[in-house]
Amino acid sequence: MIDTTMTKRMEEATRLTRAGKLHDAMAVLQGATPGAPYRKDGAFEGNTFEGSCQVVDEEMTASRPASAGPIGSIGSESRRTDEPDAQAASFTAPGPASQAPPAGVPGGGLGVTAVWRDKWLKFRGAGVQPTHVRSTTEESLPGAFTAGRFTNSVGTRDYKLYIPSGHHGQALPLVVMLHGCTQDPDDFAAGTNMNRLAEEWRCCVLYPAQPMTANSSKCWNWFKAEDQQREGGEPAIIAGMTRQVIDTHGLDASRVYVAGLSAGGAMATTLAMTYPDLFAAVGVHSGLPHGVAQSLPDALGAMQGGTGPLGGRAAQASGWASEVPAIIFHGDRDTTVHPSNADRVAAQYATARKQAKTASEREDTARVTVEQGQVANGHAYTRTTHHDAKGEPRLEQWRIQGAGHAWSGGSTQGSYTDPKGPDATGEMLRFFYRHQGGRSAS
Repeated sequence: MIDTTMTKRMEEATRLTRAGKLHDAMAVLQGATPGAPYRKDGAFEGNTFEGSCQVVDEEMTASRPASAGPIGSIGSESRRTDEPDAQAASFTAPGPASQAPPAGVPGGGLGVTAVWRDKWLKFRGAGVQPTHVRSTTEESLPGAFTAGRFTNSVGTRDYKLYIPSGHHGQALPLVVMLHGCTQDPDDFAAGTNMNRLAEEWRCCVLYPAQPMTANSSKCWNWFKAEDQQREGGEPAIIAGMTRQVIDTHGLDASRVYVAGLSAGGAMATTLAMTYPDLFAAVGVHSGLPHGVAQSLPDALGAMQGGTGPLGGRAAQASGWASEVPAIIFHGDRDTTVHPSNADRVAAQYATARKQAKTASEREDTARVTVEQGQVANGHAYTRTTHHDAKGEPRLEQWRIQGAGHAWSGGSTQGSYTDPKGPDATGEMLRFFYRHQGGRSAS
């Protein structure tokens, strides 16, 4: 999760880390000269966008050729056999050894260089856990998969839009899907099965695309201060794109939802925080809280659970909260984004629930149900549901046992999926359709 301006710094920082010069490595990482004082704020330059308003729609087939891979395909190059995750036979949640601080920091010791190199590579997308290889065929769907481009005063992004068959101007719901690092809209659509379910649930699906010019691993820049605000940065681009699609296709503005995986999940919760008036519900899969990172060191700390050498700042509450209903998925063996982040994401929504005035209301507001389940020939899971004073579910948290950094219940036609998990796509749509314009819907 790092932009193009950081690539050379990362390579140099890795070299210095191997040489045991952690202080210099962090200085280079932050754009300073080796030997310069370490900056605690971890600030670095952001992106500048220019452009004029423009929309391009191009009709395309809903299925892709078997030989076509996603832009920036995550094939064998991202599954390097010299990476610890690629060698592991099964996923193991990070333990104390993987959270050890670097040399020069209290608690540092031998073997730390490899740990930090691994974390940096994961931050770039090279160490993300691919649990399945894409299949060679893709399902053909009756709807239209169109390509477009949106530009506003902040920047430009391409997108794909799935319009289900039978749509003739009806005010259908819209689901905005934010892909993870190294993915693209086609890959994400195939892996999540969202377009297929859009036919069943009758909704349109918007897939904004993050280009390599904005981030070398095509990650949404959830860890940059300029991309964490309303009417600024990537949130403003995605929100503007969403509004334009709603207006162009006459969709239901009261039933607009956003979901994402990993960096996309982090950006999804950022949108719920900054545009609660636009999104009626949010789905966060293997993501991170909003506002806990404003630099690369912060991001690394947050990704490893906020308990590692860089986690002090990331572990602190960001102060952000949203009343947007949320459904959260996370595997308990995710070694890319520590599972503890699911609780931190949930807290940003749970703490936003209004305090009840009477004892009866407090009892209803605090009502939490816990369900244990098991997918046939797949993963076990725990679903925790928080209800509001009316008994409506406002927050669902799914903890999937034995799952890594992958979309639960996804298809092998896409990358970073785990078919053995509960169907995150179907469960998100079920949850989304319970909510409309900030209120519960039948």
